[in-house]
Amino acid sequence: MKLNQRRTGAILSYVSIFANMLVQLLYTPFLISKLGQSEYGLYSLVSSIIGYLTVLDLGFGNAIVVHTAKYRAIGEKEKEQTLHGMFKVIYTIIGVIAGIIGVVFALNSYLVFGSTMSDGELEKMRIMLLILSLNLLVTFSFSIYNSIITASEKFIFQKTLAIINTIAKPLLMIPVLFLGYKSIALCAVITVVNVAVLLTNRYYCSKKLGTKAKFRGFDKKLLKVVFAYSFWIFLTQIVDKINWSADQFILGAVSGTMAVSIYAAASQLNVMFINLSTAIAHVMLPKMSKMVANKATSEQLSNEFIKIGRIQFLIIFLAVSGLVFVGKDFIRLWLGDGFDDSYIVALLLIVPVVFALIQNTGLSIMQAMNKYKFKALSTFIMSLFNIVISIFLAKSFGAIGAALGTTIGLVICNIIVINIYYKKAMALDVFRFWKNIIIMLLKFVVPISATVLVIVLTRLHGIKAILLYGSVYTVLYSVTAYLFVMNPYEKEILNKVLKKLHIKRS
Repeated sequence: MKLNQRRTGAILSYVSIFANMLVQLLYTPFLISKLGQSEYGLYSLVSSIIGYLTVLDLGFGNAIVVHTAKYRAIGEKEKEQTLHGMFKVIYTIIGVIAGIIGVVFALNSYLVFGSTMSDGELEKMRIMLLILSLNLLVTFSFSIYNSIITASEKFIFQKTLAIINTIAKPLLMIPVLFLGYKSIALCAVITVVNVAVLLTNRYYCSKKLGTKAKFRGFDKKLLKVVFAYSFWIFLTQIVDKINWSADQFILGAVSGTMAVSIYAAASQLNVMFINLSTAIAHVMLPKMSKMVANKATSEQLSNEFIKIGRIQFLIIFLAVSGLVFVGKDFIRLWLGDGFDDSYIVALLLIVPVVFALIQNTGLSIMQAMNKYKFKALSTFIMSLFNIVISIFLAKSFGAIGAALGTTIGLVICNIIVINIYYKKAMALDVFRFWKNIIIMLLKFVVPISATVLVIVLTRLHGIKAILLYGSVYTVLYSVTAYLFVMNPYEKEILNKVLKKLHIKRS
């Protein structure tokens, strides 16, 4: 049953991701046309600012998943209930703090952005920040339920709700935009949908899972153990926010909302690629926690590391190499004039991060081993470097300069340093991992070369280029993957997916 939940959950994760991608691809141009490029940049900037406050989760979400899975593995039901009761109270307190911080920043936002924004933009920013601060308060108060659902490995419900959430927001936003309302109304819609999702999670935990959270005061010993685990995840979350959101904040302060809009468009594509890998890694965390609790060997953990990494590579490499071939024409068709630099920004962000994304299972193993300290410290140092270099580069080169600063940090920390740690401190077989990936990569030389030849011979642009080059490459890639790259396990998974979708191969 758990295997089916993980497998179906992973499939539904990708359905959710592709639904989100389709929504963004169709909805974003419409959104920009209704808001205008400048207000779209303002709306994106406000979203990134609120994103910073989500780190007040302090890493407790993953800690709850890991400890709940551990308590269930050893049959400690009372400790599980105590854990949940304590964090219901803690999350409520965090929600109030996050709301207050958001309100204070909203009322004083002119101190940071007053030199690059008009009075009208500052007023809109203030109202949007106030609305989303309320949203954040409610989100934290109910966030424990999502962690409980993850720990229970009820991925089918969780991912189905995520799909509904993805589709509901734009369906409600589109008529609001047609009625002439703009960014402030969109923030209100986001808040309403989010509250509905949170209440649904709470009902599911209470009625379907029979979750009982019992607050018996603050268990200092348990809290110390959880905090020791979660602190380093919290620090990493801060770093991730800096790496993926600081550039927009910096651009808003030194370049204005137009530069933010260029970066934000590229950032949307980057988020899509990140989600392609985290879909599997997310559903693997409870399993990794149980394997570590049950004293799994380094070889067993390495096998999972490689097995999931290969699947992630097959999916992510198709997407990123396809972006290289048709991305420039796609962005022009998707967003229109004024966003040409978004293609370069997207490549600078996405290409180096691919190498880290295919190793996301390693981070789940690291969390399960309670060895996240090194990851947190190394990425924290990287983030400081990223901020300093991005400020200088953004002043001279705008959105492209900010992205370049992020790229340099990613290569050093998330590719070179982390692999050394996987090998030395966690005993994961990184050499066997990269041997698998390199062999797979070399086998894709033929479809890549053939597509380049088609591009050179035809030299098309616009929709024709996207359709021809995208189709040729996808077909060649898929055939090569199935015949020469995929192992029996991967083919079995693909065949089961096709069977579920009622697609019969010839």
